[in-house]
Amino acid sequence: MEWKQAIEEAVHKTAKNIVRFNGLFPHVSENQQYRLNNNDEWTNGFWSGILWLCYEYSGDKKFKEAAELTVKSFQERIDNSISLDHHDIGFLYSLSSKAQWMIEKNEQARQLTIAAADALMKRWRPNGQYIQAWGPEGDPENGGRIIIDCMLNLPLLFWASGQTGNPAYKDAAILHADKTRRYIVRGDDSTFHTFHLDPETGNPLNGETHQGYQNGSTWTRGQAWAIYGFALAYVYTKNPLYLETAKRTARYFVERLPEDSVAYWDFCAPVNSQTKRDSSASAIAACGMMEIISHLDDCDPDKIYFREAVLRSMKSLVENYATEKDSEGLLDHGSYCIRRGESPDDFMIWGDYYYLEALMRLEKEHSGYWYEFTKQKLTAY
Repeated sequence: MEWKQAIEEAVHKTAKNIVRFNGLFPHVSENQQYRLNNNDEWTNGFWSGILWLCYEYSGDKKFKEAAELTVKSFQERIDNSISLDHHDIGFLYSLSSKAQWMIEKNEQARQLTIAAADALMKRWRPNGQYIQAWGPEGDPENGGRIIIDCMLNLPLLFWASGQTGNPAYKDAAILHADKTRRYIVRGDDSTFHTFHLDPETGNPLNGETHQGYQNGSTWTRGQAWAIYGFALAYVYTKNPLYLETAKRTARYFVERLPEDSVAYWDFCAPVNSQTKRDSSASAIAACGMMEIISHLDDCDPDKIYFREAVLRSMKSLVENYATEKDSEGLLDHGSYCIRRGESPDDFMIWGDYYYLEALMRLEKEHSGYWYEFTKQKLTAY
């Protein structure tokens, strides 16, 4: 019953936040208060996702109405090309308009989500066969950069391919996932945060961190993106190599957790009394491991292994990392960017979203808004 109580506390806080935020979008906290912005950040879809989850759990129309208002804002964002020159479009639209389509079968939301997939395809670089993370095409610093986070943006392309019958979305997603698997996932099952490719050939150049401890270290949120991202790539393709990669990166994550089963911000950072956690990494990883579990046979020993890891981690998050009753955030002690000193020990909206999704998976077998077909009906495109 601890999951149900934690969900109800999250629903209660979210109801208050609708009034507090007054149409703005939360990003990360500063001094235990969310920094609010217009719809121009990469994180804004997570607030929409929280609202949709709260609506599905409670049936309360105030969450539905608030979520629909965010989708209207996302329509305006794409109509005016506001801050879409990056790869995080899947984060933005999977949890807003695609969620509305999944819940309400709203045709306008479906069309908006396809338009978002088209916007993401503008990041596709056919010569190198990858999705460029940041910056304009040909950018001297970022022109060949891919990043592990993009694995959670690929479900938007897989979904669009299924909706439209156009294989171009799916083909790009698969080629990008394959390059990520080959170059970002290292031989010991850890991950680079980012990797540089030759823009003309797609040949590998070098791995580099952006938010981790150092270039060769393993940034824990990046490792969590790998776990969940490859599990979702398996959902859409049934390629066993993706499920294998998800399992390998998950085991790496679990084996390096501290005693309370919640990750520090980088697995290679020196640990002392000042070392920061990233609770959001553990929430993402828990969702990813639950997705992995759903594809394993009951006789598979990994099913028990990952189930026990999820329960340990989620119990610790609920008991030790959930915020106080009147807080704006749901999950404390996340880190945004330690290297820049930006919200190093705070709550952040993606941590809140994945925490609530993980709770909903445990209590309601809800699988978020990354795919809409039941696993029984979903086949490889």
